[in-house]
Amino acid sequence: MTGVSAAVSALTVIAILVMLVVEVVPALREIGLRRFLLDTTWGPSDGHYGLVPMTAGSFLVVLGSVSLATPCGILSALFVNFYAPPTASALYRLVMEVLASIPSVVFGFWGLTVLVPLLRRIHAPGSGLAAGSLVLALMILPTVASLADASLRAVPRDWYRAATALGLPRWTALWRVVVPAARSGLMAGVLLQVGRAVGETMAVLMVCGNIPQLPRGPFDAIRTLTANIALEMPYALGVHRSALYVSGLSLFAVVAALVWLIHRIERRKGGFAR
Repeated sequence: MTGVSAAVSALTVIAILVMLVVEVVPALREIGLRRFLLDTTWGPSDGHYGLVPMTAGSFLVVLGSVSLATPCGILSALFVNFYAPPTASALYRLVMEVLASIPSVVFGFWGLTVLVPLLRRIHAPGSGLAAGSLVLALMILPTVASLADASLRAVPRDWYRAATALGLPRWTALWRVVVPAARSGLMAGVLLQVGRAVGETMAVLMVCGNIPQLPRGPFDAIRTLTANIALEMPYALGVHRSALYVSGLSLFAVVAALVWLIHRIERRKGGFAR
C-alpha cells in the first residue's frame, strides 16, 4: 500500500509537470523566453508578457515575510524550551497548532480589514508589499516556530547542561551549542516555509494591491505570480492563457529547487537535527 501511494504521488507530480510543459509551448513559440525574462511590463492586451514585475513582487514579499517570521519563530522556540515554565510551553504549542490550522483566506480578510487601514494611516494606499509581507509572516510563523521547536527538542539536553556546567551563560550556551546542533532542522524548516510562502495566493491577493509593477518602496502595490494566475486565468485565452502557464511552471521549478535543497541538507547533516 505504501508503494502504491508513493507511485501515485510521483505519477501525479509527473503528470502536472508534463501538462505545464505542454501548455507553455505556444507562449514560448510566439513570445519567446527572452521577452518573458526581460520585459518589465505585463499587459497581455498590449502584447506585453514580462514576468519581471510579478517575479520581483513574489520574491520581495517572500523575503519580507521570511525575514520577519524566522527570527521570531526560532526565538520563541528557544524561549519555550529553555525559559518558559511547562504550562506556558504547552499553551504556546497549542496556540501555534491552532494558528497553523487557520485558512489563509482568514488571514487575508484580517489583513484587508485591520492591517491595511492601519498601514494606510502611515502611507497610502496601505495595500502593498508591506501588508503582504506582514500577513504572510503571520501565516508562516506557526509552522516555523513548530519546526524550530521540534528541531531544538531533538538536540540532546545533556549538551546544553554540559555547556552551562563549563560556566557558559545560558544564552551563550544556547547560541553556541544548541542552535548550531539544530541548524540543519532549522534551515529545512525555513526552506519549507519559503515554499509555502511562494505558493500562497489568497492572502497576498487580498492585501497586496495587485498592480503588476516593480515596487519602489515597501508601501507600493505589487502583484505576485500566484495572484496573477488566480486573477487572469478565468478569462485568459490563447497565448495569454499559455503565458499564465509559464508563471505556473516557474513556480513549480522554484518549489522543486527548494525540495532538492532540503534533501541535500538532510543528507549532509543526517536529518533535521543532529
